[in-house]
Amino acid sequence: MKQKYILFIIFSLLVFKGKAQNNYSVAPIPFQPFIGSLTPLNALDDMYSNIIPLPFSFDFYGVTYNQMIVSTNGFINFTTTSAGGVSPWSFSQQIPNASFPVTNSILGCFEDLYNNSGTGSITYGVYGTAPYRKFVVYFNDQPHFSCNTIAISSFQMILSETANTIDVQLIERQPCLGWNSGRGVMGIVKDGANALAAPGRNTGSWTANNEAWRFYRAGYYPNYSFVRCDDDTDGYQVFNLSVAANDLVPANPSSVIFYSTLTDAQADTNSITNQTAYTNNSNPQIIYAKENGIIKTVTLSVFDCNVDADNDGVSSSTEDVNNDTNLANDDTDFDGIPNYLDNDDDGDLVLTNIEYVFGKNVSALLDTDNDGIPNYLDNDDDGDGSLTFLEDYNHDGNPVNDDTNFNNIPDYLDQAVTLGVSQVRIDDNAILMYPNPATSMLNILNKTTENVMLIEIYNSNGSRAKSINSTQSLTTIPVSDLQSGVYFVKVIMNNQVVNYKFIKD
Repeated sequence: MKQKYILFIIFSLLVFKGKAQNNYSVAPIPFQPFIGSLTPLNALDDMYSNIIPLPFSFDFYGVTYNQMIVSTNGFINFTTTSAGGVSPWSFSQQIPNASFPVTNSILGCFEDLYNNSGTGSITYGVYGTAPYRKFVVYFNDQPHFSCNTIAISSFQMILSETANTIDVQLIERQPCLGWNSGRGVMGIVKDGANALAAPGRNTGSWTANNEAWRFYRAGYYPNYSFVRCDDDTDGYQVFNLSVAANDLVPANPSSVIFYSTLTDAQADTNSITNQTAYTNNSNPQIIYAKENGIIKTVTLSVFDCNVDADNDGVSSSTEDVNNDTNLANDDTDFDGIPNYLDNDDDGDLVLTNIEYVFGKNVSALLDTDNDGIPNYLDNDDDGDGSLTFLEDYNHDGNPVNDDTNFNNIPDYLDQAVTLGVSQVRIDDNAILMYPNPATSMLNILNKTTENVMLIEIYNSNGSRAKSINSTQSLTTIPVSDLQSGVYFVKVIMNNQVVNYKFIKD
């Protein structure tokens, strides 16, 4: 059972979280698309790819998969018998719906894309280190059928090892209103009854850029990891396996039986008799949990808690937030990385080593909004209803340096400042930036009545790379001379400002 402040964190997300379907939930996460080399996908328009092996097993709606296919219309599909076949492209239903043409799929943005145009790319690959690797499928600058480059979509679908979470990093989506009424949908689909769309991203002609969503199942363990602090650094510890049983089957933990070998688990023989005091015989050691005929692996490991593995200033033993002796089941932000290995425990873009500080009462951790959740575990630090990572108003990936009202209090700690402050920010939808990523040209579309704007581009080191004064509604900026990497765009107009981030390929 998580301690109450973890429950408070989950509760604080309910304002933003979509309704769970079959135990899945969806919540906004920081916009942090993957940047790196990937493998090109060879598939024609309105077609499924050949079978792609997954680098790790992935659980989707309770079924484990080791391979997948990709539709050139913006989604991953686990029904590999469709490999090389024709992919659906037309639909009108919102999900869930029994008539929806796609099942068993992850919809990064399902829409009628035009992969034969010669523009953009579809790539895939793996990054990270086991057991927390990530598999990404990247649709970059994909034009829409009929609209071609007038309407572009760029997004990434990211599957996480161990946590089995699904992230969608939506870089840009412009609907093609003249074809299929501009319909697109982001979500996950098992069948007509089991599906979940991100809020505001169900079937429709919506526009979006620079946002991200995570589909996850809290407390779901296809396989289970139990990591204990090694008190004497000898590689052995006593494990209370009831902790694992409570996590695996919270409704009936006593029904879980543990075995030291798979053969014993399959034969229902030689079960572990003392489940509350089991000493591992190797580090790591795999044992087996069985309940109602289903067998799952349980990996027992011991860890030297004198080592601060994530260099966040929080001792590893302290990162056992729920105090159940298992470091591996504490993952405050559900990103698939346990807190003891994660330097941003609450996923708010403010590193834990910045937030893990003590207030005026030196015995208590800083809790700006006095909600009982210390800042390093709270993704709304000032309690203003705006998640901390959304208070990164200059879109540079760091909320710490945002001080909109210049009172020397960062906005993420200042209740007087929330995302809706209109007097200092231009409406994001009034200025559009595309394509993103960009290769040779970057377009800035001004949809306001103001006709003079200053556009500045900065590199990741904060140095200004370009400065353009424009009186046009559409400003096209050459960027082929910029080195590949992440850049920040500031648009200033009538003493108002909007900031964007783009990737230069």
